[in-house]
Amino acid sequence: MLSNKKNWFFMLALILLLVLAACGGGNDTSGDDGEVDDNGDYDLNDSYTVVSDNSFVPFEFMEDGELVGFDIELITAIAEEAGFEIDGEIQTTNFDGIIPGLQTGQFEIAVAGISITEERKGTVDFSDPYYESGITIAVPEDNEDINSLEDLEGKTIATRLGSTSSQFLEENLEDKTIDTYEQLDQVYMSVENGSADAAVYDLPNVEYYIATTGDGLKAVGDTYQAEDYGIAISKGNDELVAAINDALATLHENGTYDEIYDKWFGASE
Repeated sequence: MLSNKKNWFFMLALILLLVLAACGGGNDTSGDDGEVDDNGDYDLNDSYTVVSDNSFVPFEFMEDGELVGFDIELITAIAEEAGFEIDGEIQTTNFDGIIPGLQTGQFEIAVAGISITEERKGTVDFSDPYYESGITIAVPEDNEDINSLEDLEGKTIATRLGSTSSQFLEENLEDKTIDTYEQLDQVYMSVENGSADAAVYDLPNVEYYIATTGDGLKAVGDTYQAEDYGIAISKGNDELVAAINDALATLHENGTYDEIYDKWFGASE
């Protein structure tokens, strides 16, 4: 009789253990396939190598030996929100070296006023857009002949090497001479010293340069080829892209994005 009672208690305990195990298993939302779990966490590295430019005011530029600007503050806030560190300091390179550097694995994240294009999406991944831009024309203040894209026919135009502005000019003008430069100050100086008739580049940079540095230049014509800037990420980092997008959305929601924007561009609309 005692043996039967022991067996009965043993079977009851076993049943309870099985029920508890089944309940515990129902709360496990993580998988072995690397997918995002229900609490929004991502399988990220502790740190990532970030690269930028150093002459695209007000997005990224050197001031008193320090890399500053809208993009720099934004990617720092995104990294903090997403929960990863920037590996060392943000690296810098010429703009035309950023995409190749992401392709070869030299860098993992790039923020440098990079326009999202179908061609670039073939080689790197992009975050959701974080800034809407476009292309505009800068000429000397006393120039009355150039007021539109059509007026650039037959002229010498300065722009940046590897930029969408350079590609835009190639595709939309037939008779032109395009001088490309690695550094943006060289682009504007070529107009100021008379070696180029006009500069064509991204609207926010043109306006910022004229307002802060470019005495003797003015912006003319329409804004062409509306463009969205995105954070570029080396291919194969899907969870990093998703984490950056989530962080960017949170910064919009909690007002951090607007604070950074207002600091560099004035009150946001």
